[in-house]
Amino acid sequence: MKKFFGDLKRDLKFKNVGPGHALTEDSRTKSTETKSKGPEKPRRPPAEESQMAAAAALSRLEVSQHKWRGTSGPSRLRSEVKKAAEASFPEAQTLNSQGPSSAVKEDCTSFSVTGVYFICPLTNASISKSARESHIKEAILMKFADNPIRASIMMIHTFNKDKEKIKIACETLGKYIDNICNNPSEEKYRKIKLQNKIFQERISELEGTHEFLQSIGFERKMLPVSGQENEEDFYVLNEEFLTTFEELRQYKDELLSAEPVRAQLDRRIKVFRPSPQAAKFELPSDFYNLTAEEIKREQQTRSEAVERATMLRTKAMRERDEQRELKKYNYTLLRIRFPDGYILQGTFYARERVLALREFVHGVLENDWIPFELVGPGGQKLKDESATFIEVGLVPAALLTLTWDAEVLSDLEAAGQSHTSMLKQELLSNVQTLV
Repeated sequence: MKKFFGDLKRDLKFKNVGPGHALTEDSRTKSTETKSKGPEKPRRPPAEESQMAAAAALSRLEVSQHKWRGTSGPSRLRSEVKKAAEASFPEAQTLNSQGPSSAVKEDCTSFSVTGVYFICPLTNASISKSARESHIKEAILMKFADNPIRASIMMIHTFNKDKEKIKIACETLGKYIDNICNNPSEEKYRKIKLQNKIFQERISELEGTHEFLQSIGFERKMLPVSGQENEEDFYVLNEEFLTTFEELRQYKDELLSAEPVRAQLDRRIKVFRPSPQAAKFELPSDFYNLTAEEIKREQQTRSEAVERATMLRTKAMRERDEQRELKKYNYTLLRIRFPDGYILQGTFYARERVLALREFVHGVLENDWIPFELVGPGGQKLKDESATFIEVGLVPAALLTLTWDAEVLSDLEAAGQSHTSMLKQELLSNVQTLV
């Protein structure tokens, strides 16, 4: 096993896991570039490469061992795998407690927020927009140590982007399982020829498909073919799995019903003290549906917008320009000023609905039943909960005002209840100053 991990550490170079890169891909090509005589470049932190290599090692080793389904097999094998991985890849030991390596936050001291962030459903870590995809891929790979079947299903639905190809591949894999379960005595259904046209076109090129077959009991073997001199490559179901038809059917159902692993938008809730700077916003590039170069060009053409504003334009022309402007943003930063002056801040998708904002506010109140109204920057009351933030002009950032229901406040006062601040105490204990 020590030699196995030594070979993996030398050969596998998981610099990046992306479309078209499978765990079983041969990556032994070595760079022929010579080192310069200048100062040595600083070495990149090893966390991402080593952790992902460890994950690949875990998956390769575990799916290649098929006797683990005995009474003590799983725990013994997993323990053995983890010990070997930690010895060869020390950085992988911290992944379960800290999550996959996250991107370094940019220095955005002049911005209202440092960027757009997401919550990984597998690690619960808050990750930057730029690190979202690589983080999720790392997290899925590390799942192979505990549940290779589920991890391979996650790979298929998350690593591959063509939904139609994913659907066809899963249906074909499901058909293989059906044939085995419905014809347990037929040896031909327990073999899959890798050079078969259907296998090549529908399955072979998708990431995670080989890992799925191996994890449910298929072993890769070279077998003789009738009428041919040379042997060919096959997947053959291990005989130990011929008594697990119910489990195979369950794996098929999971494969067909699975969804891609998606990170959820992190609201990045903050509460600020009363401040005259509440309506001032400086947003980083994450909020724009534009490249850095496009943003620069936009800034250079501000003068043209001023000129257009002085021209006589029809309502249709103005609305067309407004819609063009709104399409530049994917996210919006919203602040809500409470009657006591405190300011609540959160990040939203630009196409989310007003209902999401109301639910967001209810979630931070000590008494979430108290009715309130939200008023936009121009005095517009946000009564239509189905309207998107784009439609009501709250993109790319806006300061809103919250007002309580006057009758409810009177009832609270009559009951002797204070309403100096309605926000949850844990938020008020972390109140910040807006600069």
